[in-house]
Amino acid sequence: MKALWRRNLLVFFRDRTSVFFSFLGVIIIIGLYVLFLGDIMRSDLDDVPGNRFLMDSWVMAGMLAATGVTTTLGAFGAMVTDKSQGITRDLSAAPISRRALAGGYVASAYVIGVLLTLVSLVFAELYIVAYGGRLLPVGALCKLLCLVLLSVFASSGPLFFLSTFLKSTSAFATVSTIVGTLIGFLTGIYIPIGSLPAAVQFVVKAFPISHAGVLFRQVMMEAPIAASFAGAPPEVLSDFRAAMGISFFAGETEIPWGVSLLILLATGLVFYFLSVARLSKKSD
Repeated sequence: MKALWRRNLLVFFRDRTSVFFSFLGVIIIIGLYVLFLGDIMRSDLDDVPGNRFLMDSWVMAGMLAATGVTTTLGAFGAMVTDKSQGITRDLSAAPISRRALAGGYVASAYVIGVLLTLVSLVFAELYIVAYGGRLLPVGALCKLLCLVLLSVFASSGPLFFLSTFLKSTSAFATVSTIVGTLIGFLTGIYIPIGSLPAAVQFVVKAFPISHAGVLFRQVMMEAPIAASFAGAPPEVLSDFRAAMGISFFAGETEIPWGVSLLILLATGLVFYFLSVARLSKKSD
């Protein structure tokens, strides 16, 4: 399995096109924010001090959640390519179990997702500082590292399961385009969750990776929120957190961060075992 995931890493990083398209969703998010969304969102907060630091942190936190999805999906392209070219059958004929074969693809996708999400984190911090914000303290960075590890794990499970149904590179490209387009909405970046109809808000909250966005925002926005809402009534801050997806609410009750962590962990585990079970039953 170790040799297989190393081989998958080399295949991915040698293909610059795969790396680029893994970042395409992130590039679109940043482009839209810089050109359009940023000015619109900040204009609604003209009377809030430090609104630039506040909103830059908000969008970059959502970007990290999206990056864990798009980069991990891009990494699973190696599995679909192997399947379409018959390489998977050759590997299955080798003295290696299907569980180890599956583990090789998952491990390589996980490493790729973590590495590229950390690259995005560095870019996010540089962007925030370039426009007057502050670097995160060491404690917050450690929390983010743990969240990156968990969010990529939660992303890899469902995406691995989805990839087991794809048999051609054209089908994979179509799915990648759809996921890259939708991820900005599902993580509440293009349109804040408070601006969506109740039914759509329910869908977003039921989407497991949206909980990664919530957790990233809670860590990255702790300092800017403290500065921007110092002295503000508690209900004003609570309404802002609900509207911007910094906290999820079930009715009037805030969903604890521990529940979001469990949702991410359970999502990764459940879909990983479903994927292994599916591959174990396949004969092709």
